[in-house]
Amino acid sequence: MEPEAMEILTGDSITTCLSPLVHDLICNLGFELTEICDINNIVTQNGEVLWKAITDRVSYSELGQSLDYRRSVQQLGPVSEAIHLHISSLTRVQFEIRYSPWYQWTTYPELFLEIFDALESSQSAAISLSVMKLAACLERALGDVFLLIGKECPFLLRDLLASAELTQVFGHAVMDVLKVFIGSPCGLNLRNVLWHGFASPHDIPPKYCSTMLLLTAGLGQLLKSYLHHTKVPLAHRPSVTLANLEDVIVFPGVTYEVLTALETVMMKSNFLLKIMLPYWELAVSKFKSHRFADCAMLLLSQLEAGLRRVFAAVNKCPERLLTAESTILYTTFDEILAQHMGDGSINQLPGLLGEPVMEFLWDLLNSQEGPRIRDRLSHGEMNLREFPEAAASHLLSFSLVLLLRFTEEDTLSELKEEAAVQLLVSLAEGYRSRCHPAFQLQKQVLNCERSLRVWPVPPLPEECCQEVGRLEGNSDACDCNSLISKILCELCRYVPGSACAANGLVGLPSEKWSQLLSGLCSTRIPTLFCPRIVLEVLVVLRGISLQCQRVSDQVIASLQLRHRQWVERRLRSRQRQNYVRMLSSIGLLRAVLSLLSLLLALELVSVHAVHGKGAQEQQQYLRFLKLVLQYTENLVVYTSREKNKWNETITFTHAVLLRIWTFSEKKQMLIHLAKKPHTNKVDTS
Repeated sequence: MEPEAMEILTGDSITTCLSPLVHDLICNLGFELTEICDINNIVTQNGEVLWKAITDRVSYSELGQSLDYRRSVQQLGPVSEAIHLHISSLTRVQFEIRYSPWYQWTTYPELFLEIFDALESSQSAAISLSVMKLAACLERALGDVFLLIGKECPFLLRDLLASAELTQVFGHAVMDVLKVFIGSPCGLNLRNVLWHGFASPHDIPPKYCSTMLLLTAGLGQLLKSYLHHTKVPLAHRPSVTLANLEDVIVFPGVTYEVLTALETVMMKSNFLLKIMLPYWELAVSKFKSHRFADCAMLLLSQLEAGLRRVFAAVNKCPERLLTAESTILYTTFDEILAQHMGDGSINQLPGLLGEPVMEFLWDLLNSQEGPRIRDRLSHGEMNLREFPEAAASHLLSFSLVLLLRFTEEDTLSELKEEAAVQLLVSLAEGYRSRCHPAFQLQKQVLNCERSLRVWPVPPLPEECCQEVGRLEGNSDACDCNSLISKILCELCRYVPGSACAANGLVGLPSEKWSQLLSGLCSTRIPTLFCPRIVLEVLVVLRGISLQCQRVSDQVIASLQLRHRQWVERRLRSRQRQNYVRMLSSIGLLRAVLSLLSLLLALELVSVHAVHGKGAQEQQQYLRFLKLVLQYTENLVVYTSREKNKWNETITFTHAVLLRIWTFSEKKQMLIHLAKKPHTNKVDTS
């Protein structure tokens, strides 16, 4: 364990991460009233929920306008107790017959039988997991109901429960009941205290899980009545998949050795609180039984809990370890992974964890183009039955690496000999962001280069040679080639290695050109806490690259189609002329796209230099990039099968090359601002 990490995490006498008021609300308040409620007044023999018996227990302020959450929790306590005793008295078959039909309105009706099984097992960690899954499934289903009336579903559950659309379907009183249980930090807030890793297994009374089970069935009954009267069908939104998952995953699949190491380390690591250990044990068990979504849910909430512990310690703010009261925001991943604290001071956690770990967490959780795995799971957007094993395996491997960072040296010495563990640590230490726009641009540039490399150039029909020669000899085309050579010579000065030692980059063999771009695109770009101007530049650079790729794809498709039609003599006279113009233009077009690819790669390497420009210069640079973007967008239009304006492409290509050359001559590109030459060696000799 690293000495600094060891020093900040000492002792583990914490019995709960719930603040006193929240702990009292969840663990005590609902048990204060000892009256016995007759279950027959709450649910009928055939499973129909009698909502009035529940909604009558909700209390309001004296003015009757706002919910009195504490009083409501207290009043609903005996109702929840009666529901729990009722659910516990049923066999699995009885529960299925009586309630399963009322879960069909959700996207995952089988889940509720699993929750019944968890309640029957009386395992605290399994019951807490059940509440997490139920809340996510319910949120997704309620969003589908919202869309029967509304246009854009709110992202946050509390906003969804407060919507007029759901009130129209279920009624105001019913929505208030849900707010008490899962929709407000003033209430029990079961969803958030679990998903954000505050509640230990013993903090969640099982009776609240039983109550949510029954309430969901009752919502299904109310919805059936609404759909019957309105004659509208309920449509479920399709599940989402994890974006760019293949980019993020760097660890090999979890092996028996890795699982064994994790089981050893989680018993000894100071990263986790001992009250949370049952969650870690259940996560490993779920992975072994191929319940990969369950494993991921548990790990994500516990990674947040562990990182919050380190965050609170390293920033010397122990109060942030606990849930906040309803008037203060919880300390969640957003705050934990931020650059600054709420008071503007520097968050010390990134410095302790290091860039690779921070970039890993940002990729996995926060990056807009990343998997955003916690968001997807917690909002019920994924099909849990199809959750990828690779994602759960990846989380387990990362968890092991993180736990090792906060483990005593004697335990580490035993594991250091394990090759599988050494590999994971090495991969984690070498991690670089794969979802940041900079990395995505590197991918785009290389994909475009590969695309340009495979342009099919069919043999020229003999009867066209004279026409092609005439077109290639026109002044605009010659001027374009001359400008390309000049610009390449200028760029050559900023290319590392020996790529342009002889004749610059003109005429560089395709395989050497590929090596050159690969070398540039392997340069590590700092991505953590990027300034806004850097992100703005990356957006435009990626737009240019995207349009270059589209042009390349169109040219490949057109060349293949027209060549086949030419051979089969299916081209009309005008189409033959267009085909000839295309063949005469593609050499120049490929050279321009190759030039732009190199320009993008070089500007990306120096992208942080834009922060050194003044505000006016920054805007001037962005205008230049947008001009190039406009050119590539026009190129997409003009090279499309519908337009086929190949001669015109030469004209406006000449115009944009002039602008690039002028801008380069004035030394206004980022490569001119970079403080020192590139250190990467790109061997193209």
